[in-house]
Amino acid sequence: MNIGEKVAFHSLGCKVNSYETDAMQQLLIENGYQIVPFDSEADIYIINTCTVTNVADRKSRQMIHRAKKMNPNAVVVAVGCYSQIAADKLKDDECVDIIIGNNKKHEIVQILKKYTGDSKYIAHFDINHEKTEYEVLNISNTAEHTRAYIKIQDGCNQFCSYCLIPYARGRVRSRKPKEVLEEVVRLVGNGYREIVLTGIHVSSYGTDFNGEVDLDSDDNILLSLLKSINNIEGLSRIRLSSLEPRIMTEEFVREISKLDKICPHFHLSLQSGSQATLKRMNRHYSPAEYKKSCDLLKEYYIHPALTTDVIVGFPGETDAEFLESRTFIEEINFYETHIFKYSKRVGTRAAQMDNQVDENIKTNRSSELIDLNKKNKKTFMEYYIGKNMEILIEEQLKFDDSIYMVGHTKEYVKAAVKSDRNLSGRFIEGRVVSFLNDDVLLIE
Repeated sequence: MNIGEKVAFHSLGCKVNSYETDAMQQLLIENGYQIVPFDSEADIYIINTCTVTNVADRKSRQMIHRAKKMNPNAVVVAVGCYSQIAADKLKDDECVDIIIGNNKKHEIVQILKKYTGDSKYIAHFDINHEKTEYEVLNISNTAEHTRAYIKIQDGCNQFCSYCLIPYARGRVRSRKPKEVLEEVVRLVGNGYREIVLTGIHVSSYGTDFNGEVDLDSDDNILLSLLKSINNIEGLSRIRLSSLEPRIMTEEFVREISKLDKICPHFHLSLQSGSQATLKRMNRHYSPAEYKKSCDLLKEYYIHPALTTDVIVGFPGETDAEFLESRTFIEEINFYETHIFKYSKRVGTRAAQMDNQVDENIKTNRSSELIDLNKKNKKTFMEYYIGKNMEILIEEQLKFDDSIYMVGHTKEYVKAAVKSDRNLSGRFIEGRVVSFLNDDVLLIE
């Protein structure tokens, strides 16, 4: 294919996918391609797919078909998790020209150059091969202007009974600390004030190094990385994406609480507050162990923002188990709870389980937890009224004919200050006086 052609991207799913999309865009720009919006006419459309649920599969196919419809002569490229899992299906899809599995995204430029258009090109990789290594991708800029997501890890060894991701992403592979630190320095030099460390299973970071990486301390390797990042000049905030509750030991929480740039915002994956349901899910903790992790964070941080994911309608989930889960969510008092209806994934153990839950029951349980989440979120945000808060400005918002600049606090609470000036990238401190709307606090 010819350098200089117009390329449009669409990324579905998690922040890891977003990072990898940014990295592929950077590779193409460096090699002379022009990036254009996805809804415009392009020569090449690249869809970074997701397979976490049936809905994600369907959206991936829809975006592939939409791209070909926008320009029937364009080359449509399917990359990522759905491409990895459903390569055989995509081979028969006339809308797809190139199929790229995970661990081949770094070869996007070479693949496009090789493609002749004579037949479907498949760059598929056996992700489960024992010698799979971390795929090196880098970014200097992202689609966001103040916050940068940095991928530090790929793969998962957990094999939860409902999840396909270990089959799509493979076993745990960690990025070398030196490479992570170099990328943080580069992004800070380009004006980013906040970084988010992300991965498929961040809590497993470094477990695959087997002594191959030299550390300056005896710390947990993730903790050691956090301490090094905390020392980088010019960086103001460090966030961690989804974590397993078991990583929150007394030592880990005590040590990260000493790092002034770590944001008191922790996403601890729950999935269910019922012991019986967790066991069927093959989750490796109990509700009591999960609560202990939350209590530790509350002990070392003042009003930390705890967020989580919950699946409703998992096979065999009885009314009593759902009530147990709901009661547990109320007890923890999360800032935000992301609720998902169980999605049967062919190839997982859960798909073969008896007592699959009726869709109407899933919908009712989901609605109940969504209402609880709204209540919990409002209560959490009300705590800050009358207190001074600092926000990192990210975007402009028009509300009731007035212009506001909006950003997030360290706790990831959205807040706004009235201003018609572009304050993006600046820290603004003020007193929280009220709610601007249901999701945004007002600072004066």
